[in-house]
Amino acid sequence: MKEIVDVQIGQVKAGKGKVILQSKAIGSCVAIVAYDATKNVGALAHVMLPGAAPAKKKVEKTKYAANAIDAIVNEMSKLGSKKDDIEVVLVGGGNILKREDDTICKDNIESVLKLLSEKQLKVRVQAVGGTARRSVSLDVEHGIISYAEGNGGEKQLWRS
Repeated sequence: MKEIVDVQIGQVKAGKGKVILQSKAIGSCVAIVAYDATKNVGALAHVMLPGAAPAKKKVEKTKYAANAIDAIVNEMSKLGSKKDDIEVVLVGGGNILKREDDTICKDNIESVLKLLSEKQLKVRVQAVGGTARRSVSLDVEHGIISYAEGNGGEKQLWRS
């Protein structure tokens, strides 16, 4: 039986083998789903804010894109992954409130893409933008990432 691990806003979780990592109710946040097929290791971050966490404030640092990406690489390396073997899929960044002046979703997407590029992490697929809330899951054992939009059914987005 597979262990199901829920990843909440601001969290980063990693797993190996018979684990499903999932995050629900992704609005303007971006879920960064990382997978290493060579080691059968995966990680999921539910990123709320662009950039890096302020150094002097006591905040949950992995709410921020830069800190979450570092945590993904660190957690996956603890499970045997090498950074060069990690592939990434992005889900979320939707303007679910449909506000014309809302830039957080766009800022989150741009920040995550820029930081992943700087760290030379390969983005394979994106389901970002739009106005629908999303959910995502990673079946670590099989390297399958699925997602759903709104109240729709789950669809396979990527397979390693």
